[in-house]
Amino acid sequence: VQLQASGGGLVQAGGSLRLSCVASGLTFSYAGMGWFRQAPGRERDLVAAVSWGGTRTFYAVSVKGRFTISRDNAKNTLYLQMNSLKPEDTAGYYCAAAPGVFYPTDNEKYTYWGQGTLVTVSS
Repeated sequence: VQLQASGGGLVQAGGSLRLSCVASGLTFSYAGMGWFRQAPGRERDLVAAVSWGGTRTFYAVSVKGRFTISRDNAKNTLYLQMNSLKPEDTAGYYCAAAPGVFYPTDNEKYTYWGQGTLVTVSS
């Protein structure tokens, strides 16, 4: 299984970024998917999760109303649209897959991880 994330970069506070994650080696449409982030010296936290068909979504309190997770099963691709970015959103962002799990909102449900993409938000 490979998860290739992209789309990170440097952006000013209030700006937007869109992350993408292309998956291969798994049946994407039957994998719950999520985005995690990890800042230096901190634990890796679940930011958002989406169910198989995209009908159910989960967001951490800190990003709710600003971030949107979505997926395109025809393209085996997961997205994270990030708006109104804040300096505290600065972190490495990782996509993760939970094959066979419909709606994974617990960290331990995830089996595979991508390499991460860095998001830096300047004030």
